[in-house]
Amino acid sequence: MGAGTSPADPAPAGRAADGPDAAAEGGAVKPDSGPTAPARAEAESGSTEPARAETDGGSTEPGTAEPDGKAPAPRRTRRFPLFTRDTARPEGGGRAASGDAPAPARQWPLLTVLCAAGAGLLIVALDPFAEAFRIGTILIGAALIAGAVLRWVVPSVGMLAVRSRFTDLVTYGLMGTLIVLLALVAQPRPWLDVPILENAVRFTIR
Repeated sequence: MGAGTSPADPAPAGRAADGPDAAAEGGAVKPDSGPTAPARAEAESGSTEPARAETDGGSTEPGTAEPDGKAPAPRRTRRFPLFTRDTARPEGGGRAASGDAPAPARQWPLLTVLCAAGAGLLIVALDPFAEAFRIGTILIGAALIAGAVLRWVVPSVGMLAVRSRFTDLVTYGLMGTLIVLLALVAQPRPWLDVPILENAVRFTIR
């Protein structure tokens, strides 16, 4: 008879186990193809909610950091910031000419007012003729009044627009009118006789 092997003998090396009993006797363990341990625990507890560790760790409130490290979403609020980082362009503060025009042409309203006021100051400083002080002061006031007119008529006046249209109109117009009136009633030999102003000046001097 040929050489045989007894069931009690161990299986030879390199030979695969022939059945589940042999695999169990040989110490082989099958890999677990079922769900993982956390999934089994979740299934046993009967909970269908997602893990709370992920939702509890992050905040859904705007302005807070996201759990995955993304940048925080901007927080919308109606309160003014503590520090002003930028300023909005006032109404009508755009270019007075097209963008391809040279810089002086884009700011011609402001340059017009500045040149007229500068000419008035130069006349007052040099005093080249009689009544130069009065004429130079009137020219300064007229420059401010012209600025108010430009602010009202021209849709975009560039850097001549400082605040809202109404505020600029009141500021330029009121200052220019007061300067012109003071130049007209200046002594001696005023060009404009206003008794109310004379009485106010005399009362102030006394």
